[in-house]
Parts: sequence; structure tokens; C-alpha cells
Amino acid sequence: MVLGLVSLLTDLSSEMIYPLLPVFVTSVLGVGAFALGTIEAVAETTASLLKIASGYIADKTGRRKPIVVIGYSLSSLMKPLIGIATLWQEVLFFRFMDRIGKGLRTSPRDALIADVTDRTISGRAFGFHRAMDHAGAVLGPLAAVLLLKAAGLELRTVFLLAFAPGVFVVLCLLFFVKEQSTPFKKERPSRITNPDEGRVLNRNFKVFLLSIFLFTLGNSSDAFLLLRLNQEGISAAGTALLWSGFHIVKMLATYTGGRLSDRIGRKNMIIIGWLYYSVIYILFAFAEGETVLISIFLAYGIYFGFTEPAERAWVARLVPDSAKGRAYGFFHAIVGIAALPASLFFGLIWERLGYHYAFLAGGVIAALASLVVSFVKDS
Repeated sequence: MVLGLVSLLTDLSSEMIYPLLPVFVTSVLGVGAFALGTIEAVAETTASLLKIASGYIADKTGRRKPIVVIGYSLSSLMKPLIGIATLWQEVLFFRFMDRIGKGLRTSPRDALIADVTDRTISGRAFGFHRAMDHAGAVLGPLAAVLLLKAAGLELRTVFLLAFAPGVFVVLCLLFFVKEQSTPFKKERPSRITNPDEGRVLNRNFKVFLLSIFLFTLGNSSDAFLLLRLNQEGISAAGTALLWSGFHIVKMLATYTGGRLSDRIGRKNMIIIGWLYYSVIYILFAFAEGETVLISIFLAYGIYFGFTEPAERAWVARLVPDSAKGRAYGFFHAIVGIAALPASLFFGLIWERLGYHYAFLAGGVIAALASLVVSFVKDS
């Protein structure tokens, strides 16, 4: 429950900034789609390497909370500093440091959730956590619009004010989050039927990671979706409001999808979700007009309900209990590593051939990934 509140406040801070970032980079700093792709790709990918290290340390020490606190604190400090940037390279640095914090906290946090959750309702637990995360993303853009329109503040000032929710995040973590002193008591050796299954990178988990890597190659930053909407004539304030509505869809979808994954299986949910994503991106390749694009963008939020809780819950089932921290580290790191070429290539294809081909490529890759994940044995 407390980690859900922490995620809500963190996303409140982040989403005061993120939907306005494409406008800030392209309009205020005067650079194009490729620079935006570079910022998102380098920041996400470099920081992702820490997710393996933080997961490893969390498993070896049996301590999740200290690493989680450090990660959230760093992100809370760095995000608002984007408001002082005068060059896109400075935005890259602050985004990079913010993602370092995310790299430190993500694997231990997910392992902490898995530690205290019964396996039969893990989808529900991760669905609730993701729903709270998206609830913060609903409030963040609304706060940004209020500050931009009602208070008449500039983009830079709005970014700096995003520091306030971060203070409450750190306080919640320090005083209200508890962890199990022996988080591996739920280990069940009987599940391991051969030596390969006792390793973090067993054969089944490797195939899962391969499918995640392939899908992420076609899953570029959502900043490009916002840029496409902005090109269609939607203002910065309108984009922020739309981003808030988008996260209402995500919030409802992830909570419902997490509960559904406990009933119909993780693999089924992921395959359906990736195929759905493929359709959405193909529609984005050809759709025009504000009303149509807004409808597709909001429908895109349903994809997260199919995949986010199911992916996280499935990770804990594919490896031994004592390796959950490392497993989440590999999972998140693979996503981040693939994000580098994904966003770079998407931005490059956009600039060279047009957005039609960029979105079409993403849709095709997602469909191929859904085929690969079908070879993972369900657990």
C-alpha cells in the first residue's frame, strides 16, 4: 500500500515534466526528433545497467529498502533540474541522473512487492501498484496545466516545482515502508525439477528475456506519440490534459488486467497485449486528424493493462525465490538496453522516411515478439 503511494507521488512529480518535455526540447531549446530520441534512449539504457547490480545486491544482502530509498531520493532531486537547462545536452544529463535513480530502485522495489505477496494474487498486487503509479501520472499533467494556465507560470518554473512531491516520497519511504527480515522463506525447492531451473538465467527465462528484448526494439519512447499529437496541432496544455486522460485509462486497465492475469495466465495476457500494441502502432502510422489520433492514443492505454502486471508477476514465477532481485534486474535491464536502439532508430526513421514508416516498423516488431514469447513455458 505504501509503495503504491510512493509510486503515485513519484509519478505526480515525473508527469508534471514528461508530457511537456517534447515541447520544451523542440520549441524552447530548438532541436529535433533525433535529439529527443537520443535523450530518451541514452538516459534509459545507461541507467538500466544498474538494475542488474541493484537486484544482485538486494539478493545478496537480503535488504531491499536502503537501495530503494537511495534511488527514489536521487530521482526526486534530479528531475526538477531540467528546468534550468539551456542546452539539450544538459537535459540529457539530468534525465540520465534521474534514470540512475530509477535503475537503483526498480529491481529491489519489485522484489520487495513479490516478497510479501502470495503467488496466486501476484498479478493483482502488481496491478494495484501499477494503477497507483498511473494515478500519479493522471495528477501530474493536471498540476502542470493548472500551473501553466491558472498561475501563468513558464515551463521552466513548472519543472522546478516538481521537486515538492519528491520530498514526500522520501519521507514515506523512510518512515512507513517495512521489509521482511528473511525474505526468502517462501522458497519452494520442489518447484525446481532440473538443475537448469535453479539458475536465474534458466532456459525458459532466457526465452522470455529474448521476447522482451525483441518487443522493446519496437517500443520506442512515448515521447514520439506526444510529438505526433503536437504536430497535429494540439497545444502544450492540451497535450498535458490528454496525457492525464491517457493515464486514467492506464490506471483502470492495469488494475483490471492484473486481476485478470491471475485467472487466465500471464503468457496469454502478454501475447494479447503485444498483438494489441501492434495494431495500435499500425493505426498510428496511417491515422490523421486530431479526433482520430486522440482516440487511438487513449485506446493505446489499454495495452499496459494486458502487459505490465502480467510481465512483472511472471518474472517471479520463472526463477527461484532467492533470485527474484536479480531476475527483475535482468528484466528491467533488457528493457532499458533495447530502448537505446528503439528510440534512436525510431527517431532516425521518422526524420529520414517519415513517421508513417517509424510506427509501422514498431507494429511489425511487436507482432514478431508475440510469436517468440509463445515458446516460453508457463509457470
